[in-house]
Amino acid sequence: MEQGKVYPLFEKLVSRESKEQKLGQHAKVIWFTGLPCSGKTTLALALEKHLFSKGMFCQVLDGDNVRCGINNNLGFSNADRLENIRRIAEISKLFLSAGIITINAFVSPTNEIRDLARGIIGEDDFIEIFLNPSLSSCEQRDVKGMYKKARAGQISDFTGVNAPFEIPENAQLEIHTDTENVETSLQQILDNILPILLLA
Repeated sequence: MEQGKVYPLFEKLVSRESKEQKLGQHAKVIWFTGLPCSGKTTLALALEKHLFSKGMFCQVLDGDNVRCGINNNLGFSNADRLENIRRIAEISKLFLSAGIITINAFVSPTNEIRDLARGIIGEDDFIEIFLNPSLSSCEQRDVKGMYKKARAGQISDFTGVNAPFEIPENAQLEIHTDTENVETSLQQILDNILPILLLA
């Protein structure tokens, strides 16, 4: 199937707009990026819980529920990271067409990778949130000991130690999760995105 081509089936589906009206929300993809242990999944889950309590329909995607299933054949080389994000972005695009708010929590360490996701999903539907604590605070939070293993040479291609993380160029919001707690960080996110998600 050619990228970007519209197929007859798609034209016969109930429209995204009709589904959004049914759900009472604007579908968007909220994309958390940041170093491992920067708080991406914690904030994604907190955001999902809050939005769900307000009657909104959401789906969280992160490494745990993607790499153990659809992407369990991928490693952490640059090529595999690109393919991992490509698949995630395509899944997110399907959720968009169903009127669902998708909350993604992925390291997605390079601008190339994030731009790939943005290009698939579409600029207007892609909300990038950069979590930017210090590297030392990420290491202190690492209950799995991944940073320690990476520094000992037991893990290769680990972002922040032996693989790079590029500062996002197009993030709509940056949060320093080492100096702000979950509640304060969540409120910043809600202040910025809630008006976008609510139907007029």
